[in-house]
Amino acid sequence: MDHSLPGSSVHGIFQARVLKWGKAGRKRTDPSPLSLPFCNSIICSINDVPPRRYSLYTRTWLGYLFYRQQLRRARNRYPKGHSRTQPRLFNGVKVLPIPVLADNYSYLIIDTQARLAVAVDPSDPQAVQASIEKEGVNLVAILCTHKHWDHSGGNRDLSRRYQDCRVYGSPQDSIPYLTHPLCHQDVVSVGRLQIRALATPGHTQGHLVYLLDGEPYEGPSCLFSGDLLFLSGCGRTFEGTAETMLSSLDTVLGLGDDTLLWPGHEYAEENLGFAGVVEPENLARERKMQWVQRQRMERKSTCPSTLGEERSYNPFLRTHCPVLQEALGPGPGPTGDDGCSRAQLLERLRQLKDLHKSK
Repeated sequence: MDHSLPGSSVHGIFQARVLKWGKAGRKRTDPSPLSLPFCNSIICSINDVPPRRYSLYTRTWLGYLFYRQQLRRARNRYPKGHSRTQPRLFNGVKVLPIPVLADNYSYLIIDTQARLAVAVDPSDPQAVQASIEKEGVNLVAILCTHKHWDHSGGNRDLSRRYQDCRVYGSPQDSIPYLTHPLCHQDVVSVGRLQIRALATPGHTQGHLVYLLDGEPYEGPSCLFSGDLLFLSGCGRTFEGTAETMLSSLDTVLGLGDDTLLWPGHEYAEENLGFAGVVEPENLARERKMQWVQRQRMERKSTCPSTLGEERSYNPFLRTHCPVLQEALGPGPGPTGDDGCSRAQLLERLRQLKDLHKSK
């Protein structure tokens, strides 16, 4: 299913698609609510989905049904959002985190002088629209990090509401309602905002992160990392290899220490717990965990962190560190290729993280 055609109706696509179901000859042509219990049995979160079921989420209408169910449940359970967030206001630029679904974050990046806004991964169009109205700004662009519904599900409604709104993303990723494809190092300009797309494949084939240049507003740069990088964690490698993901993480490692990290999910406490398993004597991790636990007791958001902080405790950014190499191995391969060794270590870390989460 290609759900990236601008102006197409997702529901119409689903109605037009005929899916064989059950016994031979029995067919369904619409996403009936009766299918939702089955959808529940497939996955509880895209970041928990077993690889063998991943295609059901990304390539059939079941993924969209699951997203819609997530949306309804989250709106009922968290009418004001899953976390309390605080905007960051710089010299004429405002970054506003918007808690959506059960643990996602969307963002508004606002040029406060021109009253123009860019939305990053607007998965709940209702929540994003409420923030747009509260801020009194005009939405002119959507930046989508990747195709998964919990990051792209609001593209249709918002692009229809704001007819001049451009939808940016990778052409490799079947972004819903994509109008302006981006490649590595392409720059999106909105008012005084200069936002660079960086190709970071691995989680999906076309995953992008977005770097807001801090120089025009004399502040820190801001990295909107989608599902590549979280506070003390990284995303699962669904559509790539460990080598691919390592290369993408190294792209981020090349950015400045003061760069603010704005991730796609609130995973901080769980991720830091795992980091303590693999590197128990890391004092930076311990200090950050204490702060995060205080934040979460009051349902406060833990973002942003900085890339400088992440280098000190995020194990997925520390595959070059001897302490992790000694604890988890393996050493350099027979060719002495350190890059290969780091990729093996990253793969091992990801396997251990998945086991840790399942306990």
